[in-house]
Amino acid sequence: MRFMIIVKASKDTEEGLLPSQELIAEMAAYHEKMAKAGILLDASGLQASAKGWRIKYSDKERTIIDGPFTEAKELVAGYTIFQVAAKEEALKWSKGYPNPAMDGKEAEIEIRQLFELEDFGPGEGVSRFRELESGKVR
Repeated sequence: MRFMIIVKASKDTEEGLLPSQELIAEMAAYHEKMAKAGILLDASGLQASAKGWRIKYSDKERTIIDGPFTEAKELVAGYTIFQVAAKEEALKWSKGYPNPAMDGKEAEIEIRQLFELEDFGPGEGVSRFRELESGKVR
């Protein structure tokens, strides 16, 4: 089972403030523990939304909306993806995640399970994704 820890953005992250060296070290130690346990798949921080954009769909039309975006609490500042055998194990690992806020301020993370190809049943699209995973693209 794969899970994603989603670190919610804050006013600080949206202003482009970088975390302290202490917080970076704490995050590094946590992710090193995950890597040594063989469960870490990916982790990274995201730049402020001012450096991004959204694409709004309406049927076949696409509209580009440049950042920044106003509601920081609904934005993502970073993520960690990991794989474990059970939800209880994911809960245990996520409870050990360091407070991502700068200077110990209030923060929030969200944990979500990722879909696996098996969740969708057989089909042409699923087969094509399996080929992508195996590196055998037609």
